[in-house]
Amino acid sequence: MFNQGGLSLDQAPPISVVLRFFVTGAVFGILTGVAMLYFGTRTLTPESTAARVTTHLLALGVMASFMLGALFQMLPVIAGVVLQNPIRKATFVHIAFLAGVLSLAGAFLTNHTFLYTIAAILLASALLYASLIMIVNLFKLQNHSSSSKGMLFALIAFTLTLIAALYLLTTLTGGMEGAYYLQIKEAHYSFALFGWVALLIVSISFQVVEMFYVTPAYPKIISNYFTATILTLLALKVFGIFQGFAHYIDLLIAVLFILYAAVTIHRLYKRKRPTSDATVWFWRLGMGLLIVTMLLLIAQNFTLNATVKQLSYGTFTLFALSIVFAMVYKIVPFLAWFHLSNQGYMKAPLMHDIIHPKRIKVHFYLHSALLASFLLSFVIPTLFYLCGILTLISFGWLLYHLGYAIYIYRHTQKHSEKISW
Repeated sequence: MFNQGGLSLDQAPPISVVLRFFVTGAVFGILTGVAMLYFGTRTLTPESTAARVTTHLLALGVMASFMLGALFQMLPVIAGVVLQNPIRKATFVHIAFLAGVLSLAGAFLTNHTFLYTIAAILLASALLYASLIMIVNLFKLQNHSSSSKGMLFALIAFTLTLIAALYLLTTLTGGMEGAYYLQIKEAHYSFALFGWVALLIVSISFQVVEMFYVTPAYPKIISNYFTATILTLLALKVFGIFQGFAHYIDLLIAVLFILYAAVTIHRLYKRKRPTSDATVWFWRLGMGLLIVTMLLLIAQNFTLNATVKQLSYGTFTLFALSIVFAMVYKIVPFLAWFHLSNQGYMKAPLMHDIIHPKRIKVHFYLHSALLASFLLSFVIPTLFYLCGILTLISFGWLLYHLGYAIYIYRHTQKHSEKISW
């Protein structure tokens, strides 16, 4: 996540900007586990209240939280974009976003029109504001890297996801007839999953996989053209949804993501420092799950089996979470060490002192157990409750380490002496 010119405090936002979103994501992860236990196997029933609540707790509460935090950090570091007044902007986005997600969950539970309206206003205010200020700053860049271009395309996809979501919410409130509800819903899912979540992960990977793990660079044809190609295909898919050829676009998207995942796995095996690192395990598992998801997407084009679709959503979610965990366990210890060191504290803790690698391995085992229980729940449905328990434990484990990192950071500031210059 470092650029060649180095990283200075003038570029990096305060650590509180990033950690507030990470902590929020972990808390929503725990709430997701609670929802899974409360709703049980009803969660796997498409279009059910249980599915809507759990899906949006994950997609918005968890994924959007972590990705917003990562973007506030990554834009200055990777792209050289300096957001003015980051604390004020992040505070507004965070409060409106938090209230919006809770309002949306309440709206799904009660089907109350007023809550749908409140959720739409709050989420639009928070997320459209955040994405637009980031897009504007990215457009101002004179020289783009493959990562900065990819982040721009991911944010454009996120904006389109939000616009589609507003149409869906307005339809649910009765403010629109919703003649194209099903088509816009499919576009909403496509831009959210492949355009926002997947493209942002791909964009960040172009920089951090090589930097963190000392791997060979991605082939130029992938780093230069992959993200633009996916966004173009998603735009074509919107027309395909209305004209009946969307499944052909899905096949192309699936093949491209399989290619990307295979190249990433190959790069990780070619790294120059092949030490035991659980974050590498998370990356490998995530890329493997991305390949499985894309194979399931291809299978969906040849079968109407609902189980295949449910399975693909689960594997995609676990792919995304695998990468999120890998990134958080790299970013948080580095940020704590970096900020304390630059503030001049003599006894700034080392990164291993903040989150020990052995504890990251424990989380990997928890995450793998969650994957196994999810897959087995399609054979033994009662195991879905074990998925809920493991989700609770997984995000609780992450929240503990985030809290410990915050404690170490504040304890060092309070009790350690600064270097006299």
